[in-house]
Parts: sequence; structure tokens; C-alpha cells
Amino acid sequence: MDWYRQMNKTERRTFVAAFGGWALDALDFMVFTFVITTLITVFSIDKAQAGMLATITLLFSAIGGWVAGVLADRFGRVRILQATILWFSVCTVLIGFAQNFEQIFVLRALQGLGFGGEWAVGSVLMGEIVRTEYRGRAVGTVQSGWAIGWAVAALCYTASFSLLPEEYAWRALFWIGVIPALFVLFIRKNVPEPELFERTRKQEERATKRTSAWAIFSPSLIKTTALSALLCTGVQGGYYAVTTWLPTFLKTERHLSVIGTGGYLLVIILGSFIGYLTGAYLTDRLGRRANLLIFAVLSGVSIYAYTQFQLSNDQMLILGFPLGFAASGIFSGMGAYLTELFPSAVRANGQGFAYNFGRGIGALFPSLVGYLAKTSGLGTAIGMFAGGAYLVVLVTAFLLPETKGREIE
Repeated sequence: MDWYRQMNKTERRTFVAAFGGWALDALDFMVFTFVITTLITVFSIDKAQAGMLATITLLFSAIGGWVAGVLADRFGRVRILQATILWFSVCTVLIGFAQNFEQIFVLRALQGLGFGGEWAVGSVLMGEIVRTEYRGRAVGTVQSGWAIGWAVAALCYTASFSLLPEEYAWRALFWIGVIPALFVLFIRKNVPEPELFERTRKQEERATKRTSAWAIFSPSLIKTTALSALLCTGVQGGYYAVTTWLPTFLKTERHLSVIGTGGYLLVIILGSFIGYLTGAYLTDRLGRRANLLIFAVLSGVSIYAYTQFQLSNDQMLILGFPLGFAASGIFSGMGAYLTELFPSAVRANGQGFAYNFGRGIGALFPSLVGYLAKTSGLGTAIGMFAGGAYLVVLVTAFLLPETKGREIE
């Protein structure tokens, strides 16, 4: 972490703002995964409806990410970052007051708009403020905030359901969502707009012409936009295919009891956290593309081991670490890479579209795996979709340029 100490005050404060925002985003998002069983009981809904509550958030986050990117190019990174954090905080708190499935469904959709926007804007903000030599490590380390937020959500779940009756415990978990709203006060006071963005906006004002939101599809950028979107689809499609269905596969077809226990979850989270940090380091050390290639291969190997080998509970507990490590570490290079691929006038727009296009398509992978599993078996379905997704990552990483050391314009 020497690079952190060598950054100036503005860079460090921006890092804290982006890291904290993403960690709190994860806290609000992952709380839902712990209370699905409770919601099924309380509101008498089936598993299909519970799955819809998860899918609708991801789909709307894809929309929110692109819209937030367009707005950030127009009105400023810091201003829109604050707006997205406030948005998903308010929606999360309101879920705690919901009285039926329909209310939760609408609020989960609205929550997704802010959830998608926070990453898109925060990543661009970091990329433009942090100097080139530290950009990969700084932006990649921000991704590790997801593991921190996930762990805090697990702790809050344990405390809430230990101290409160079940009918109030799940609501209290969503009410914790007010915390990110308070974090906006820190951002408002300590984080300035990037100088690069201010210069770009002044140039547009002098030219009396604003860059169109559709500029990312212009002849000069369409190749970058298309390949970036495919890259993000592979990264996220593989992640969702594995994390959604692998526990079910291991429980129902391999009959392992360790899956879903606190120990297994802890190992996965620890692996994810270290994976994020390792990916952040490799992104600056070896390059953006090299990081993607390494973790895509590691993810493919992990998936093969999980679906093809007969594993005991003890072996599965140990292998939870490389699963979390590989599936999460690949994300660390994405923020810096996308920031460097797009020019300043459409940077948040292009990055928001590419990443959230991938999220929107990736959100369909769990359903496609479930559909294929009816005829081919769950293990085969997971392997085909997740393996195919990481193959897309390998191909697009070779087709896109290396941007390590690139001074952004």
C-alpha cells in the first residue's frame, strides 16, 4: 500500500469516497441475499418471485449505470455520485417499510438505478483524479470494498436476527441503508470535480456545442464501445452464472453440507477480498489485458474443478478461496481499463454503457443456465455458460489495445 501514502490529499480523499461508496453499495445490495428465505415466508411468495426480485435490480442497474454516466459527463462526476448514493440509500430504507411483494419489486427496481450508477461514476472519478502510475491499483482496490460491504452485511444479518424477532429483523437490515446517505456529507466536503472534467466542460462551453450521448456509437468509437461491452458481458456473465447456480449444484447434485454455512461464506469473502487486491496490483504491474487474461484462465480452471471433480466437504471449504479469488479479481482491472479506453467528453457515458450493458446481459445468464440444465444437467450448463463467458473475455482482451501507462485526455 505504499502507493496510497504517496498519493496527495485530493487523491486519497477521492479514494476514500469511492471505496466507501462502493462498500456501502455492497452492504445495501447484499443484505437482500441474506433475507430471501424470510421474505418468501413473510409474503408467501415462491422461489420464482424471489428470483425476480434479484433479477429486476440487476436489469435496472444496467439502465441506471448508463444514464448516470451520461449525466456525469454533463453535470459532473461528484454531483452525480452523490445523487446515486442518496438514491439507492433512500430506496433501501423504504424496502424496510414494504407491506407486500409488489412494493418490494418496485423499490428493488428503483434501487437498481442508483446501484448501477454509483460504480460507473465513482470509477470514472477515481480514474480522472488519480495519476497514471497509481490508477490501476487505486481503482482496482476500490473494487475490494465490495467484499468489505458483503462481510459487514453478513455481520449485520447475524446481529439483527440474533437480537430481534424475525418479522422486524429483516426490516432493520434494510433500515441500515440510511448509512450511505450520511456518507454523502463526506463526499460533498472533501472531493472536488476532476480538473480534466472541468477543462473539458469549459472547452465545450466555448465551442457552444455539447457532445452527444450517442457519440460512443460514432465511427471513431464504435469498435471500442462494442468490444468493451462484450468484455464486460463476459466478465459479469461468468460471475453471475457461477455465483448464482454453483451452491445449488453442490448441494443438490454433490450433496455437500458445507455450502451455505458461515465458514464457507467467510472463505469465499476472504478469497474475494484478496483477489480484488491482487488484481489491482497486477493491473499496474503487468498491464490491463494481462490481468484479464490471467483471471479469466483461473476462473475457467476453478469452474472445471467444481463441476468435474468429486469433492468432499473439507475440500470444498478450501476451494471456496480460489473461487472467490478468481471470480472477483478479474473485476479489479475493469475500472482503470474502461477509463483509459474512452476520451474525456464521453468517458463516463462510454464506461457506464459498456459495464452496464455487460451487467444487463449477464443478468440473463442465471436464467439461461437454469433453462439448459433441464436437458443437459446443472454442472454442464454452468460449465458451458461460464466457460463461454470467460472465453469471450480472452478474445476481446486480445482485440482491445493495452492502455497501461496511458495519459488520459
